[in-house]
Amino acid sequence: MDLSTLRSRLCDGFRWVSDGGTSSSAADFSGWLRDPAIVASIGQGLASLHSEARPQVVLSPESGGYRLGPLVAHALGAAFVGASKRRRDLTDSDKWLEATTPLDYQGRNMALSLRERLIFKGDRVLLVDDWADTGGQLLAMRTLVDRAGGVFVGSAVVVDALTSHAVRRELNLQSLLNVRDLRAR
Repeated sequence: MDLSTLRSRLCDGFRWVSDGGTSSSAADFSGWLRDPAIVASIGQGLASLHSEARPQVVLSPESGGYRLGPLVAHALGAAFVGASKRRRDLTDSDKWLEATTPLDYQGRNMALSLRERLIFKGDRVLLVDDWADTGGQLLAMRTLVDRAGGVFVGSAVVVDALTSHAVRRELNLQSLLNVRDLRAR
């Protein structure tokens, strides 16, 4: 599927949901995984945003990134590594690297970690996630790449909701959609 069609299908599969009686709403992108055409194409679509960088590893955060990261890694012929949000729950003898996010959209800091042995010195690493709101998780993962001795090549997300152009540049962030594409829905 070409990028234009993928973007259109992503918009069609998205909706804002409200919390019964409140004025707040939340993003619901469960329709993306319900559409087999999106599932078949989203990995290649995200991979195409930074394919010229020839990433060898795709690094994604636990939860949304764990769904998308392997699809992008497959499309690139790259390895997949997950950054864990619950390092304390994982007791083993591996050496772990940890980085803390700046404040996220809910006003909290979060620790992300990965096994040091999974990113080799010189690995070209692409960060992948579903949504970039503050960029905090992506910034923490970039720190993890640096600490592991990898080479950060960029970030690919489905939806760019960043308000900071400086963070977007620092992350070399490319997206399939901008949040403005979804506001009218």
